[in-house]
Amino acid sequence: MTFFNGEVYLPAIAGHVPPGMVRALSALLDFCYLVRCSVLNEVTLDAIDAAVERFHQERTIFITSGVRVHLSLPRQHAMVHYRELVELFGAPNGLCSSITESKHIRAVKEPWRRSNKFNALGQMLITNQRLDKLAAARRWFTERGLLDGPLLPEGMEAVRVDVEDDEGGAVEDDPVTYTVKLASRPGVSDISNNCLHY
Repeated sequence: MTFFNGEVYLPAIAGHVPPGMVRALSALLDFCYLVRCSVLNEVTLDAIDAAVERFHQERTIFITSGVRVHLSLPRQHAMVHYRELVELFGAPNGLCSSITESKHIRAVKEPWRRSNKFNALGQMLITNQRLDKLAAARRWFTERGLLDGPLLPEGMEAVRVDVEDDEGGAVEDDPVTYTVKLASRPGVSDISNNCLHY
């Protein structure tokens, strides 16, 4: 069974790299194209296993030619378990393991920007914990209809405050940039410090 293995890429590198590298990349491309199928039957799974086996046999060229010192790469190791995972969970339909990058931005980069950058890990963990608790509270309030209608009591108003991020640009649609002004109460002096900042 012959599969598309890079009609453009493989001929482009042939002659410029050792033939073993071309064979290793051909096996890797076979694997990549096979696992993108929406339906994976036994024949396809057997072809995936054969491509993984060929790749593992041929990839030693990267060590013998001095390109790599070792081949202990997590995504290459995951290829060995692919058949078992497909049998357990079904075809991934083109799912990419890089999907975690978007989660990395929200869980690591944004909390780091909110920290004071000194021993930031603890601050980042607390930020994530608080954001998770706020999300859970919002879900709980929404399920009970508590967020229907106006959110602030009569006499209170939300005022937008312009805040800049670390790079000097304005932060947009960030709940942190709102303040709540309390209504004046009889008998209490109007002090500008009576604002709650969120």
